[in-house]
Amino acid sequence: MGYKVAVVGATGNVGREMLDILSERGFPADEVVALASRRSVGTEVSFGDKTLKVKALEHYDFSDTDICLMSAGGDVSKQWSPKIGAQGCVVIDNSSAWRYDSDVPLIVPEVNADAVKGFTRKNIIANPNCSTAQLVVALKPLHDLATIKRVVVATYQSVSGAGKDAMDELFSQTRAVFVSDPIEPKKFTKRIAFNVIPHIDVFMEDGYTKEEWKVMAETKKILDPKIKLTCTAVRVPVFISHAEAVNIEFEKPITVEEATEALRNAPGVLVVDKHEPGGYITPYEAAGEDATYISRIREDATVENGLSFWCVSDNLRKGAALNAVQIAEVLVNRKLLQPKSQKAA
Repeated sequence: MGYKVAVVGATGNVGREMLDILSERGFPADEVVALASRRSVGTEVSFGDKTLKVKALEHYDFSDTDICLMSAGGDVSKQWSPKIGAQGCVVIDNSSAWRYDSDVPLIVPEVNADAVKGFTRKNIIANPNCSTAQLVVALKPLHDLATIKRVVVATYQSVSGAGKDAMDELFSQTRAVFVSDPIEPKKFTKRIAFNVIPHIDVFMEDGYTKEEWKVMAETKKILDPKIKLTCTAVRVPVFISHAEAVNIEFEKPITVEEATEALRNAPGVLVVDKHEPGGYITPYEAAGEDATYISRIREDATVENGLSFWCVSDNLRKGAALNAVQIAEVLVNRKLLQPKSQKAA
């Protein structure tokens, strides 16, 4: 007997991706239910070769559902995740609502799968920020090898991280440039077409944005609280996939060759690093792929035990939907969750 899975936010970018990935990876689900707000009721979404009709979240009974993949924003998650968890359904939440709760594990399966056991405290597991997910996948094998002291990261984040309206804005503004139409920013603070914006989420008192703070706080929770990290998060005119320029200072000596070997052997990582034109991965090439790609691995001679590299991953997949499904797979493969249908039998 398989599991019953609900996807909340099934009409959004990430929700649709969750449905695709559940099907692609053959997740052991006997039934998958698509949920969203009342205004989306009746909308059809794809699940493999099936079509699902969206049902209303507020009218859905989770008492016979095993796993809820939640991708409907922080406010919805704060309201509904505790209620869903109280009905014995494990919520894997893609928003920032629960990431910093000490009773909620924040999981990237390639990095800290063992921590998933803590889900029983609230029946909630948090998915990290999209930029954090790919970063910690890359940092983990290097931290194991030479112990990371400090990380400096600049992100190059695609507009899909801000939702479908943001993707539409990039498309319409790009078209407007070519036909000389006026450009009016709506989703973004400034024009995004043929531009970059060093501002994602709200500004905080210390001058960092909330997005930058998320990367710093989440990396510490997932990987190691002793790591020092600073981040500059930048929105770029790319539809899908986030890139990051990463600089690391280690406690122990580490060579480029040792780092490359560790990354090649790490789960979820693909190294593409030829020191020639085109010998690296760009966001366009990473779109639709599951891996976190690493290129441009090189020594940083300005600090003792320093390395730099380039990191690219599809933010809708590893940064959100894929990571959530992988967490569900950990629950299943480690036999941490038994289907309710099996218990009732």
